[in-house]
Amino acid sequence: MKIYIPDYYEFAGHWIYRGYQNAWRSMGYPIAYDNVRATEDVKYAIRHPGNLTTELKEEYILMAVDHAISTEPEAMLRAIHNSYKSFIFVQPNKFPQPWGSHPNFVTHLSDQHILQELNGMENVYLWTFVDVDPTYYSQWKKVHTIPLAYDSIGYKHIPDEKYKKFDISFVGGWANNGFDEKRKIMVDIFSKFMDSGLKCGFFVNKNLTHEQECKVLHNSRVTLNVHDAYQRALGLDTNERTFKSLGLNGCLVSDTVGQLNHLLPNIKTSLESEELVQITKDYLSLTDAELNVIKEENRQLILDKHCYTNRVEALLAL
Repeated sequence: MKIYIPDYYEFAGHWIYRGYQNAWRSMGYPIAYDNVRATEDVKYAIRHPGNLTTELKEEYILMAVDHAISTEPEAMLRAIHNSYKSFIFVQPNKFPQPWGSHPNFVTHLSDQHILQELNGMENVYLWTFVDVDPTYYSQWKKVHTIPLAYDSIGYKHIPDEKYKKFDISFVGGWANNGFDEKRKIMVDIFSKFMDSGLKCGFFVNKNLTHEQECKVLHNSRVTLNVHDAYQRALGLDTNERTFKSLGLNGCLVSDTVGQLNHLLPNIKTSLESEELVQITKDYLSLTDAELNVIKEENRQLILDKHCYTNRVEALLAL
């Protein structure tokens, strides 16, 4: 059975759905049109899956996002209706202020007829990667929490002596959520680390290659994660870097968010930059053997419970 799945050129969606593509494929499901750069026809097919002409529900599974339905509702609803199963990622109908005033945080689907049609389809399963507060999803039927994960197929452990010089590393972007709140948080944390005497490998908007990112994270002694202001305040989701850092490295220091602490209670977190530095120094005071025990345990936990193959299994079990 084929899987029709979104493919993004950039930003977080690119890595998330590439992880899902790798997982589905590794589990024996052929991916339809996963390489959207191939031809204009393929690009059109994946961007407009409503043009799928099959009438047999057994032929394909569809992964889609709610904003694609709002763009082409008639075509998308036909594709969803004709699918064996459709797993639709949905945004909240409303969200706490000030974030809820920005379109990045709420669904673009407001047409009640479309919402009712989706809610009424038995082959449709709604999901999101945040811990669901029903008051934010009041117009959707049941929305399931499927957290982000580690792409154990796409990310490789690549030893490289050059990157072992870093005591702690971070690879990412400024990630403006519409309010540009994360930049201040990042600057505060990074500045404390840069003044700590530790050897920091912080790469922000540096366009590292995929291989370079794997090398930096895998070979550093410790990795760092930083979340956005709304994640810190509400605690409903943790970013993909949580799982990627643990899968590649095994030792993570992060600011505190509720979902991370719930899913991975052994990870040390703090909202105080100075305390994050101290936690890192405590890890670095361990012998290599002691630190490697922590890393191996964490890496195995991620492989056992928090890979995209685990998330596909969770979707199929709905």
